[in-house]
This record gives sequence, C-alpha cells and structure tokens, in this order.
Amino acid sequence: MTTVNGRTIGLAHHAGRAVAERVLDRHGIGFLDHLALRAALAADGPFTPDDLADRLSDDLKNDHAVSKEAVTYLAARGYLEFFDGPRLLRPTDAGRALFATASAAVAEVSARLYAGLTEEELTVAGRVLDVVTERANAELAELEG
Repeated sequence: MTTVNGRTIGLAHHAGRAVAERVLDRHGIGFLDHLALRAALAADGPFTPDDLADRLSDDLKNDHAVSKEAVTYLAARGYLEFFDGPRLLRPTDAGRALFATASAAVAEVSARLYAGLTEEELTVAGRVLDVVTERANAELAELEG
C-alpha cells in the first residue's frame, strides 16, 4: 500500500499536469494559459490584467510576472479583450470556445485517469488534499508574513 506524502502527491500532480500540457498543446494553449482563461471565465464581472494575474498567482503560488504574461498572451491572441478603455478585460467568444474545447479534451483524459476509483476513495483523497492545501497555505502565510 502506498503512503500518501508530499512525494506521492507531487508525482501524481506532475504526471497529470504533463498529460494535460500535451493535450492542451494540441489546442494551441499552454497549461498556465488554460488556467488563466478558466480564472477569467470564473471572474464575477470584468477585471484588470493585474487582478487576474494576482488571482492566478495566488492559486498557483507562482510569480505575478509569470501569471501576467499568460494574461497578456490571452489578450494578444484575442481570447480576452479590453473594453471601456485599456483598463478592463473580459473573455471573448473565441476564449470561451477555446476553453470549452480544450477543457473537454482534458476531461476525457482525466476520466481515464480516475476510472475505477470509487466515490468514497475520491472523497477521502479530496479531504486529505484540502487539509494539506490549507495547512501549506497557512505555512506560506507565516513564512512570508
């Protein structure tokens, strides 16, 4: 039986991400770009580029500049658009369509990855990962604070 620890969680994350990156590549979008587009679509109303980059960096624990590049890339490709001047962004129809298509492709692969796992197993794993994430976020806040 495998013990769940940082290594096993990390290996699963990196393996799953590698698969997702290759699937997303076929759609002309990177992993970070896909997550930025998802955050843009989930945003409640329009947003500034910095607001979206902040949200993405907070979720991924990455550098703001890296997240901002993804936002800029999506705007340059026409998946996000400026309106009401150059300050506010919103997703375009092309961005919505790309996200739907790419997400469906990733969901197909994800279904194969999770096939055969019971609802109970997934629920327990989800609870464990939620606790680990909460504790890691608290540790980060303490280390940075």
